[in-house]
Amino acid sequence: MENSSVPGAITRRRALTVAGGVLAGAALAQAPFPAFAASAGASDADAIVVGHGLAGLVATAELAAAGRKVLLLDQEPEASLGGQAFWSFGGLFFVDSAEQRLMGVKDSHDLAWQDWLGTAGFDRGIDDPKGPDHWAYKWAQAYVDFASEEKRAWLSGLGMQWFPIVGWAERGGGLADGHGNSVPRFHVTWGTGPAVVEPFEKKVRAAVADKRVTFKFRHRVDDLIVTGGAVTGVRGAVLAPSDAARGKPSSRTVVGEFELNAPVVVVTSGGIGANHDLVRANWPARLGTPPKSMITGVPAHVDGRMLAITERAGGRIVNPDRMWHYTEGLKNYDPIWPGHGIRILPGPSSMWFDATGKRFSSPDIPGYDTLHTLKSISDSGYDYSWFVTTQKIIAKEFALSGSEQNPDLTEKNIWKLLSRIWQTPEPIERFKEKGEDFVVAKTLPELVTGMNRLTGDNLIELAALQRQIEARDREIDNPYTKDVQVMGIRNALAYPGDTLSRTAAIHKILDPAAGPLIAVRLNILTRKTLGGLQTDLSGRVLDASGTPIAGLYAAGEVAGFGGGGVHGYRSLEGTFLGGCLFSGRQAGRAAAQATAT
Repeated sequence: MENSSVPGAITRRRALTVAGGVLAGAALAQAPFPAFAASAGASDADAIVVGHGLAGLVATAELAAAGRKVLLLDQEPEASLGGQAFWSFGGLFFVDSAEQRLMGVKDSHDLAWQDWLGTAGFDRGIDDPKGPDHWAYKWAQAYVDFASEEKRAWLSGLGMQWFPIVGWAERGGGLADGHGNSVPRFHVTWGTGPAVVEPFEKKVRAAVADKRVTFKFRHRVDDLIVTGGAVTGVRGAVLAPSDAARGKPSSRTVVGEFELNAPVVVVTSGGIGANHDLVRANWPARLGTPPKSMITGVPAHVDGRMLAITERAGGRIVNPDRMWHYTEGLKNYDPIWPGHGIRILPGPSSMWFDATGKRFSSPDIPGYDTLHTLKSISDSGYDYSWFVTTQKIIAKEFALSGSEQNPDLTEKNIWKLLSRIWQTPEPIERFKEKGEDFVVAKTLPELVTGMNRLTGDNLIELAALQRQIEARDREIDNPYTKDVQVMGIRNALAYPGDTLSRTAAIHKILDPAAGPLIAVRLNILTRKTLGGLQTDLSGRVLDASGTPIAGLYAAGEVAGFGGGGVHGYRSLEGTFLGGCLFSGRQAGRAAAQATAT
């Protein structure tokens, strides 16, 4: 494995900024851009972008800025422009940012790279040009460089701002060089997901007005056109017009066909999160048995179709067994898409139990190691688990993922935001009142009765649950403890950001003053695809031999957010939107260069 501390790593970092960040030094010089084959027909544009989510908007904006004419296709109606990113919390991963320094956080490129490597666990042919992790590793290097240097200034220049308190997500498994963020790095965008989408949507709409970009909504790509070994266009079905609201399922009625030609095609179609059959088909044995029951964290159109379509055209899919699903899912009482689930972003204080009422051990602590906990839940033999907590904890520590669940941040409403100081956020209270996964009680016996009634399994024994909670509560009496979770709470309270907004004052779960008691049934929530189309650092899709396919690029989740798996086995969080931004920019700039006359 390459050593990130050698001067070569710095050289690569500098190389990323050369030529607008398109070529990544010698690695790309060894694989020159191939000549484009002549299209079967006259070109309809300089480039076709398939998918109007965040990565697609970024790639389109870059192409248009370079003077290229672009067709932007998507099977969904205009209402869903921006894709999944619109629904996101807007978390972005920065390294040594102004916000971190304000919070007293000391971060560095070396620390971030240490955390990335410990989390990713790259082990599939890093040094082999044909290895599944070869380009993923290079993308990881490039992305950490980007997050440490240009990323924040670039986005700030586009008008983005961030909530000053930096979140500490995915705190890891307990070792300095292992999984997790050593320091807080989760920067919530002021305006959440819509504010991340907005500057790129504006750029694309301005290009539409200038006739450099043409939207092709309700155009479902079914095939990539290959001519002389190069991708020269797309063909597919025109779907019936739809007035479906953002995120709502739209009709799949076909009303026509289309064929469009261009010298480059950029695939930015997203992952497989809404396709539970594909999720289960790719589920790795290391995560246990695939859940029989899951809820869905993405709209129904996130179906993974373009992965197979691109593979048929010669593209190589790598690391399909790597995926990212959440363990703290709630069934949405007011769903937008089928099986709509919402994730709790928890602070560190709730006690976590399996379906039988057995407390999880480290690192299965709220906010620490998502995939380890997913495996532990699977090993329990059930598809759900429990938080047992207090009103005092949820008031301070529960946040819900999603722009629509955070109206204060999304609407940039200071007064609503400040109201979190003296009251539980309204979306949390609504879920507590209306959500089917919440049980609220004054006493522990009443709570256990409600938990068993909710599941119908009668798996929770009062005496066993009480023994475990009382044992934990005894550890609160001293400022030192052998209970790892209590250590984690005290560690969190040493960080000003957690003290201000994300960690309740330490207290006993059974303290009546902190009540009422609350149990929350947690469901498995599908979300992200960590593997995908293998790409080089310019976003060119590679074939099975490692050769770029002329005319074909990919970015965003369909490319594993770059290289077919920039995250490796696990994510540091705040890196998904950033992966769309970075890979979309790389592919867009490279495609623009490739089509220069």
